[in-house]
Amino acid sequence: MPLNTLYVRRAESADAAHIAAWNAAMAWETEAKRLDDDVLAKGVAAIFDEPRRGFYLVAEMDGVPVGCLMVTYEWSDWRNGDFWWIQSVYVVPAARRSGVFREMYVHVKAMAEGAGAVGIRLYVETENERAQATYVGLGMERCHYYMYEAMLD
Repeated sequence: MPLNTLYVRRAESADAAHIAAWNAAMAWETEAKRLDDDVLAKGVAAIFDEPRRGFYLVAEMDGVPVGCLMVTYEWSDWRNGDFWWIQSVYVVPAARRSGVFREMYVHVKAMAEGAGAVGIRLYVETENERAQATYVGLGMERCHYYMYEAMLD
């Protein structure tokens, strides 16, 4: 196998520890937020336990896991179809800027098209200009919605 070979696959429950660790790293890097390890492990496992919630993809470089993303679904009555939301994106620092996210995105896009989804969405921190440039470079457009939330106990 040539060096720097990228392979994207659907994650398996055996990947859960990597995914949880990457999610914790991403939360710290992007928001300086420490996540509760127990809650995070249960949250990752919940995707494998209930596939209706979504799925993870894992990217491997030369057979070594180097990143992941999660896809969840949002039903659009306006379009009579699902939007696929890309979330929990993480690429290990040593593999960044080597096309890992691009390969995962291409994989998700092909899967979404094959499943009849109406679109792909994601959200990004307002200050994360590097990620925003990456998404624009892949043909995504900034939409005109703001995101609001109300956390519940």
